[in-house]
Amino acid sequence: MKLARYGLPGQERPALVDPDGQLRDLSALIPDLTATHLTPETLDALRALDPYRLPLVSDPVRLGAPFTGTQKFIAIGLNYRDHAREANLPIPERPVVFLKATSTIQGPNDPIIPPPGFSKLDFEVELGVVIGSVTRQIPVARALDAVAGYCLINDVSERALQMEAGGGQWALGKSCDTFGTVGPWLVTKDEIPDPQALTLWLDVNGERRQTGHTREMIFTVAQLISYLSHYMTLTPGDVIATGTPAGVAMGENPPRYLQIGDTIHAGCDLLGEQRQRVLAPGSSFSPC
Repeated sequence: MKLARYGLPGQERPALVDPDGQLRDLSALIPDLTATHLTPETLDALRALDPYRLPLVSDPVRLGAPFTGTQKFIAIGLNYRDHAREANLPIPERPVVFLKATSTIQGPNDPIIPPPGFSKLDFEVELGVVIGSVTRQIPVARALDAVAGYCLINDVSERALQMEAGGGQWALGKSCDTFGTVGPWLVTKDEIPDPQALTLWLDVNGERRQTGHTREMIFTVAQLISYLSHYMTLTPGDVIATGTPAGVAMGENPPRYLQIGDTIHAGCDLLGEQRQRVLAPGSSFSPC
C-alpha cells in the first residue's frame, strides 16, 4: 500500500495510491494521515479498503510529505563505505547518529530554499524508514517488526555550516527550512520485504550524480533500529534517514555544490521519485 497527502501546504488531505497509480482521497475516513495512523491496526484497516470506491483525485496536485506528526527525524551519517571514503573519513565502528529538525520536512517536489549566505549546498538521496510502533531495546532479529513503511528522502545539507562554522554544526547544517524532502509516498513494509535490496539514484540538471544500493550499507535497517532503540524510545511517525551513497557534491574534486536554479531529480525503485529546484534565499514558497 502506498499512502500520500496532497494539497497546498497546511491544507493537505490524505490519500492512497490505487493499483493503477492514481490518487484516491481518504479524507472522508480520516481527516489527515498522521503518525497516529501508522500503527499496524490502522494500516491494516486502510489496506482492507477497496481503493476504487474512494474518490479519484484530479491531477495535477501538489504532494506534501506523506504523513505528519513526526516527533523525531533521526539521520545516520557515513553509512555507505564509498561515501565515507569520498568524505576522507574512517569507516565508523558504530552508527553515526544526528538529528534533523522536524521543521525541515516538506513535500517531495517542494523547492529547496537555502539560508542567506549559503556557500556549500549539497544533496543526499537516502532510504527513509518510518516507525509504526513504540519500540524500546528491540533485538536485531525483530527490529523490522517496528517498521510501518519506507520513503524516499533528500537529506539536504549546507556543508559550510555542517563542517566549518564554530568547528562544525551538524544539526544546524542539516536543519535549515526545506532541507528534508520526503515522499512521494509512504510505502508500507509489506511491499518491501527486504529494505537491503533497493537502488537509489539522484540527478542534478539531468546529470547522474549518485547511484547506490542499500545492500552496501555498513549498518542495515534492522541494525539501525535496534541500535537506536537501546538509547531512545522510537514512536510511530519517527523517521530514520539511513545514509547516502557516494556521489555527493562535497566528495567531488573540485566539489560541485548546488547553485540557485539547479534542479534535482531523485528516485528509488518501489519508493517513487522526487524533483526539487533550488531557489534564492528569501524566496516565497512555490511548490514545483
